[in-house]
Formats: sequence, structure tokens, C-alpha cells
Amino acid sequence: MGPQIKTYLGMPAVVSSAAMRQLLELAERIAQTNAAVLITGESGCGKELIARAVHHYSLRCAKPWVDVSCAALPEHLVESELFGYEKGAFSGADSAKPGLFELAHQGTLFLDEVGELEPRMQVKLLRVLDGVAYYRLGGVRKVSVDVRVVAATNQDLERMVRTGEFRSDLYHRLGQICLRVPPLRERSDDIIPLAEHFLKQSNPRSFFAGEVLQTMRRYAWPGNVRELRNVVTKAAVLARDLEIRTDDMMLGQVNVQREYEPNAAAPSSSPNLDGMEKNTILKVLAQTNGHQQRAAELLGISRRTLSRKLKLYGREAVRQSYAS
Repeated sequence: MGPQIKTYLGMPAVVSSAAMRQLLELAERIAQTNAAVLITGESGCGKELIARAVHHYSLRCAKPWVDVSCAALPEHLVESELFGYEKGAFSGADSAKPGLFELAHQGTLFLDEVGELEPRMQVKLLRVLDGVAYYRLGGVRKVSVDVRVVAATNQDLERMVRTGEFRSDLYHRLGQICLRVPPLRERSDDIIPLAEHFLKQSNPRSFFAGEVLQTMRRYAWPGNVRELRNVVTKAAVLARDLEIRTDDMMLGQVNVQREYEPNAAAPSSSPNLDGMEKNTILKVLAQTNGHQQRAAELLGISRRTLSRKLKLYGREAVRQSYAS
């Protein structure tokens, strides 16, 4: 049976394995309810895809889809982003702003990396999930919303509940239905269809040599689908010709999709790897005609990481990449 290719809210799903087919079928069934859904799985395995499928198949599909990464929001901005604020609520609040819950009214709010929420916000989120009206920051009028919440995490929330890092009542409220997305190594039938899809996106004329297909199936893919996309994109850019060979894949080497903590020690890397990473980024940026968001998506990194790297390279290097 060939791979299924569907699109959920603009995100393509290339599915061949029985595990992912069954997971999407389950997502379609539970989508017809209003139950909160908690999606778990390793980073980069496709949790957002399943969340989008839930909204796509739901009775709320014609209503708003709003997504936010709880890990990407600074702690002091989480409350104002989720629940909104009134004019003058704090310095810089020159006008009122609705929160993401209001924007998602009658639709779906996707809370990615929900395990990153600090305890005070966990309490407020629980009350809203229980249907309690809330105030905007600095507000005097209560806001009531009708929102279906889908949450995702790559953390072990059960362990966090035991250690007191995550509220037990919120965990059970979010996880009325729990879906686990298997890592790519547990669904090897998806590897080749996904790789060919990413290769077609990067360079429709390129193709994989026979030995590359076997190598990709044997590789563990610790970074899951995100790593696969990144590796294929770089190979398509750096390959000497249209045939992608094993030595073009750079499996397991330092790659640009890794996010570094601000205080983390810098990883050891060779000048050659640094140069290859730079060339890959600049070539992909040139392919997208300077569209940084699209380039970041193709590279499997965040827009913020891409901007940081471009600052390191300087304007002249970026300008030359367009001229080459």
C-alpha cells in the first residue's frame, strides 16, 4: 500500500506505516467530541500534525485554529498572551488586546509544550478549562469562551506530577484523551516516503541512490521527522549532482536544527562543519528568495535561530548568497 498524503491546515501528512494510519483514524474519531486531547511524544515526531488533524476532523473545523508554544513565550508574557490585557494594564499596553483564548472562541487552541507552564499559570489554565470566566490582565469585565484545548508535550508529565512540577488535576483535565505519537524509529515504513517528499520540496529533480534508502531505514533518527527533513534538505543543497549518495547525508553529525540553551556550553565542531552549515543556510535562503520563515521551515530550525545565525554571517555573506 502506497503512502497516504493529506493536508491538515496547510501541513502535509505523508503516512505509510500502520501505526500512523491507526493514530490518524483515532484522531478522526475523537475529533467529533469536545474532549480535551493531550498528545505526547518525542521532539520532532509530529505532535502538531496530529493536533491539526483533530481540528480538521472536528465539528469546529470552520472555526479558528490558534496555536502557541508555551516554551517560546517568556514567563512574564504567558498570562497576557493567553488571556489578553486592557489598555494601561502595564507599561507599554497602549491599547487593549484579546488573548489567544478569545481568538480561538468556538474553535481549537493548541498549547504546544504545555509542560513548560509555571505553577501559577497552571492554576489559571485549569479554571478556564473548567469553564470559569476570567479577567483580562487589568480588566474589570469577565470573559467567557468556548474553546476546545489540544495540548502537546515531549516531557514525562506523569513524572512531573509525582515530583510536584505539574498539577495532577490539570494533567487529568488536559488528558481526557491521550494520544502518543510514536518516534520515527518505531514506524520505519514512513521514513522513505517522508524523505522522498522532503527531497521533492527541496529539489524535484534529485533522487536517492539505492544504498541511501537502506541507510535511512537503518538509522535511528533521534531527532525524528524534524531531523529527517533537515538531513534531506542539506543533502539536496550540498550534493555534487542530482543523485543523493550516502556520503551526502551526514547522518548523526552536527546539524543546524539543534536549538542551544542560552547558557549551554558551545558544542565542539570543526571549521569544515561550520562552513558546511553556513553554506547550507545561505543556499536555502537563496532558494526561498530571502524568505526567512520559509527557509527556517525547510532547514528544520526556528526563525529565531535562523536570524541569529544570519547575524553571525553578516550582511555581505547573505547578499553574496543571492548573487551566486
